[in-house]
Amino acid sequence: MKVLGSAVFFVLLGSCLAQVDPAMTVHRLRVHLDFATGGCDHSAHVRLMSMAGPMTESAPDDHCEVEFDNIAVGTYHVNVSGVGFAPVDDIISAEKGAPDVDVKVKRLTDSSGAPGPTSASVSAADLAIPMKAQKEFDKAQGWIDHQDFNKAIKALNQAIAIYPPYAGAYNNLGVVYSRLGDHEKEREALQKAISINDHFAPAYVNLGRMEIASSNFPAAEDFFNKATSNDPTDPMALVLLTYSEFMNKHYDQVIATAHKAHTLQGTHAFAHQIAARAYEHKRDGVHAIAELELFLKEEPTGQRADVARKELAQVQAIVQQQQQQTARAQ
Repeated sequence: MKVLGSAVFFVLLGSCLAQVDPAMTVHRLRVHLDFATGGCDHSAHVRLMSMAGPMTESAPDDHCEVEFDNIAVGTYHVNVSGVGFAPVDDIISAEKGAPDVDVKVKRLTDSSGAPGPTSASVSAADLAIPMKAQKEFDKAQGWIDHQDFNKAIKALNQAIAIYPPYAGAYNNLGVVYSRLGDHEKEREALQKAISINDHFAPAYVNLGRMEIASSNFPAAEDFFNKATSNDPTDPMALVLLTYSEFMNKHYDQVIATAHKAHTLQGTHAFAHQIAARAYEHKRDGVHAIAELELFLKEEPTGQRADVARKELAQVQAIVQQQQQQTARAQ
């Protein structure tokens, strides 16, 4: 059973980097989506965001490209979201003479780490799912992969009609409604999932993502805490928790959660970047450097790594200056 996650984007504030220079513009920034399995999903949503928040969004053209005009030189987040592939949040640089950016996108499969049922999220009700309901659930996944969301909704509702306490079907129904932009029905479906199984971590994660999207970070932190308490093996839930804690200025908790994420297999490098920002807010440059170095060890290449290297150099320079001032004062 494939349990889906909805997309979310991160916007980190308070960086020591100057992110955007409005005095200079790139006439055209072209983002090319590179799907690992080939082809292109033209229903994908691509958002370009400055560190201050969302700027503009679009869908890919026939060449699987999105063009953004008159973009200021600087650093941006590019977020790619949709159903059937892993959400993407990359940091890119818009510079004069380098207007083309490739963003890699992976389809969700059980073997590549797609969220699925675990011992922490499977209830007795899930174990009793009838074969007919399971077949409708699987049929819905096929419609989702083909971007036919109305047929996916019909199949998921059929699965629920056959087996009303189907928490996974309600979770995936919420994700489909998210893709359609019906957030009222999305929340209703996700809340129904946890009313059936209050240990169902994926639904808590998706509710937390909804709260991040609406900038309700206290509620997001609460949902991610529930998700991680029910499934402490999900690194993405811990990464999302560190982000929510950071936005709530719970810097000590950010650091502790990042350390938990580090003990797990899977994608968690971004937690170290958030932890570095937490240390910067605590005026602890030495530990910020350690977190950035750990991030680069785990994610040594890519736009996000390039940004981390620039930040690392700046923090190192600040620490060195502080050490020199201390030495002169002695």
